[in-house]
Amino acid sequence: MLVPWLKSAEQQAKREGGASRSPESRLEEAVGLAAAISLNVVGSSVVSLAKPRPATLLGEGKVDELKGQIAELRVELVVVDGPLGPGQQRNLERAWNVKVLDRTGLILEIFGERARTREGTLQVELAHLNYQKSRLVRSWTHLERQRGGFGFLGGPGETQIEADRRLIQERITKIERQLETVKRTRQLHRKTRRDAPYPIVALVGYTNAGKSTLFNRLTEAGVFAENLLFATLDPTMRGLLLPSGRKVILSDTVGFISDLPTHLVAAFRATLEEVLEAEVILHVRDAAHEETAIQKKDVEEVLASLGVTKESAAANGQHVVDVLNKIDLLEGEFHDTAVNMAARDPMTVAVSALTGEGASGLLDLIDSLIVDEERPVHFDVPADEGEAIAWLHANAHVRSRSDDEEGTVHLDLGLTPIVAGRFEKRFPALARRLGEAAAEAAE
Repeated sequence: MLVPWLKSAEQQAKREGGASRSPESRLEEAVGLAAAISLNVVGSSVVSLAKPRPATLLGEGKVDELKGQIAELRVELVVVDGPLGPGQQRNLERAWNVKVLDRTGLILEIFGERARTREGTLQVELAHLNYQKSRLVRSWTHLERQRGGFGFLGGPGETQIEADRRLIQERITKIERQLETVKRTRQLHRKTRRDAPYPIVALVGYTNAGKSTLFNRLTEAGVFAENLLFATLDPTMRGLLLPSGRKVILSDTVGFISDLPTHLVAAFRATLEEVLEAEVILHVRDAAHEETAIQKKDVEEVLASLGVTKESAAANGQHVVDVLNKIDLLEGEFHDTAVNMAARDPMTVAVSALTGEGASGLLDLIDSLIVDEERPVHFDVPADEGEAIAWLHANAHVRSRSDDEEGTVHLDLGLTPIVAGRFEKRFPALARRLGEAAAEAAE
């Protein structure tokens, strides 16, 4: 595992007043990425660079030095935690006689292993094909061959590399069409949820910040959650009951990471569109991580690429909440500092998804932020209208219920216009009675 460290980039970040990641934390993250797909890391180091070399990224002397170490350790794969051009990758593979992966390639391998749904699998394949398309270089002898064309295989004299590129593009086009179908299906699902209507609360954050653990804590869903980078890839949604009795949909999304390639963000845009629909966005942060502020900035940059900023969120009626997670890992004054920071900012909550500390406060905050369009309505329903009563319990906010001896059920409801409209379509015989009750409540 190699982490190239550009001194000039670090110095520029300091001159501009920006925060710069330490090479040690970058190396730790890179090793974590490798562990996410069970690679056995036998050696890792940070390689300082004065400037990147066009041919091999690293200097000639460093390439030769590493060649000896790679042979001694019997390494089969070298991961370079940074972007490698196609030519650089090919030259390093020739120099070291091993397979070489850059950061993008490693993340794609993780995504490929973790994808479970059809949409996730298609998105991974699309990102992988776009990555491979740029890497069709003449590394193998078969790429030098010429073959005659049969019309549908390409024109006369088409080289193998041109044919490979064309076949990849055809596959990309096919997947994009399939993803459009999936996207339309997701839009229909979102429309159904809006009609329900249950507001969406979306979890976002840096990978391994504890989103899935918090998701499980709040919903008791049992979603896969491990101390691994990119433990969650496919979006997961569950209903969540708030302290007031109202329901929301909680959505767990793929984790973000620094230097996430643009085409990866583009490939997963359909998944991340759940964030655009959310009424409340919970930005889950690892409060115990030494670079939590830098990770926060990385997440905000990815969200901005989706068109979500604090300004745009406020304009769209969205609320962004900072959730300082893993406070159970903070000791003494550091724990108190995180709790006090949250107490001073109404849009910040300190929690431990593992122990449950602060979870009730987070639910209370979500409850207060959800726009309440409910109108209080007192509705009397004949006890023999069991289906209608059950429907109201499932779809409306039933604040109280009492049954009298004369066979009437008295319901105090929190009713939104959408739920009232759906009820009237479903139970037209009771529509007039509900309309009168709603009109009486409005007076």
